Amino acid sequence: MKIGWMELLVIVIVALVVVGPDKLPDYAKKFGKALKEFKKISSDLTSEITEDVVKPLNEAAKPLKEAAEPINDLSKSLKQTGKDIKKQVNSIGKEEPKKEEKETKEENAIEEEKEEEKTL
Repeated sequence: MKIGWMELLVIVIVALVVVGPDKLPDYAKKFGKALKEFKKISSDLTSEITEDVVKPLNEAAKPLKEAAEPINDLSKSLKQTGKDIKKQVNSIGKEEPKKEEKETKEENAIEEEKEEEKTL
């Protein structure tokens, strides 16, 4: 939660009215010390959680990830093979006329070149 300057101004005015101008600096110091202590405790707690929970879980997960790698590789390979088979099945009957057309065009081009050479 972010507090803007307008919200901070309202908080200061309310604190000034409730506490009074004489005691406000003392309460501000106490609030600052409490906030500093809270930040210190929360950072200590975060580091303890990281060391005691997160790191051991990551270490335990490493062998599992390594064991899963061959399965993931096999899965990728099977997916690619499936895609290749699907392409080949879909292209049955479509490629043959194209190949024949290409071969016919190539043969015609070769014959034309031979005829041109004869005329020269």
